[in-house]
Amino acid sequence: MKQVTATGQTVEEAVQSALQKLNTSKDQISIEIIDEGKKGILGIFGSKPAIVKATLKKNYIDLAKKYLKDVIENMDLDVNVDIEMEDRQVYFNLSGSEIALLIGKRGQTLNALQYLLHLVVNRNTDQFYTVVLDAEGYRERRKDTLVNLANRLAEKAISTKREVKLEPMPSFERKIIHAALQNVKMISTLSAGEEPNRHVVIKP
Repeated sequence: MKQVTATGQTVEEAVQSALQKLNTSKDQISIEIIDEGKKGILGIFGSKPAIVKATLKKNYIDLAKKYLKDVIENMDLDVNVDIEMEDRQVYFNLSGSEIALLIGKRGQTLNALQYLLHLVVNRNTDQFYTVVLDAEGYRERRKDTLVNLANRLAEKAISTKREVKLEPMPSFERKIIHAALQNVKMISTLSAGEEPNRHVVIKP
């Protein structure tokens, strides 16, 4: 773990000096104040510098990427991993000729890996990140499929006047169903059951 000791006329100046030495930003380090310093008479006589110890935090996003690559290598697959960041969202994008094995049936393998990456990225950090694992546009195709399914089953609920239960799915997929049907006046939707069997119910 990289660590430096830095000094300055004030604690803040010492922190800025440490940031320059580590070539990083303030949210990526933890600070231990060794000495708050003393201004002295007229800011000169008897003055003492402030001293801080700065420690570079673990980059859990890099750790998550390494974890994902290790999983892929252990599956003996030739798949590339790229990362994009947007505010507090981290996108892991997979590409390669054997991508179907990492998606799994209805995205189950992809969803399981996404959950594990979420745990790695947000471990021991005070800054929460949303993690999205995608594979060559699968998430957008899956969204289109879910919206079409929601509309079809809503019509079924209306015509039969009976509630329709969907298969269990993760929370972010259930949100797609709820959002797709929120403006359909003749039905209502709710989530029922306990994880991992929580599912959407469409009620006329």
